[in-house]
Amino acid sequence: MLKRNQYLLLAAFAVLLAILAHFSGRMAATPAFTFADERREVFLTFDDGPSTVVTGKILDTLQEENIKATFFVVGERVYGREKVLKRMVREGHTVGVHSQSHRYDKIYASAEALVGDVQACAKLIEETTGVAPKVYRFPGGGRHEREEEILQGLGYHIVWWNAVNGDAELTAPDAQTLAETALRTSKGKKRVVLLMHDRADCAATAEALPAIIKAFREEGCVFRAF
Repeated sequence: MLKRNQYLLLAAFAVLLAILAHFSGRMAATPAFTFADERREVFLTFDDGPSTVVTGKILDTLQEENIKATFFVVGERVYGREKVLKRMVREGHTVGVHSQSHRYDKIYASAEALVGDVQACAKLIEETTGVAPKVYRFPGGGRHEREEEILQGLGYHIVWWNAVNGDAELTAPDAQTLAETALRTSKGKKRVVLLMHDRADCAATAEALPAIIKAFREEGCVFRAF
């Protein structure tokens, strides 16, 4: 009788081990859920640069915070600031085409004019940094369906935005106002593409950037570049 009970106990133990092994295997084969899977994505984007001081301060902050951003540059503003453009690429940021001249009357005169403007800016970026740009943002925003199709056919990813910090909409905003506007216009969006500017007259944007980054981080957001 004792031997029979011992046999039954051993058999039950063996079954228990088999069950545990089965579930352990399933757990190992199934990717573990991580909080990162649910975090909001924030794309910090800067238009109309480069400028010397403002872009430099923005790059300093991004470097300190270990964040990559996307810069949509104006070709005519690169001249004399080639080092700034090279720094963007060297530090891992994405450099995209915004325009060569940023003159709407020239850029939007025709589809051919727009393509020529894009190609001139792209050529300058590649010659300066060694990297051919693959992203584009229309100057002034707005929908340009025919031109969008043409540029996509040339291999460009068109980047719009769904939030702003207000540096182009508000009159002489201070850094606190820009930070508050960025958070307000981003509220409720799972994927935030934040429009900012790094022109010489946007010093408040550089000042507001640390607060913007801190606030998004406190909400558990992850920063990405295009």
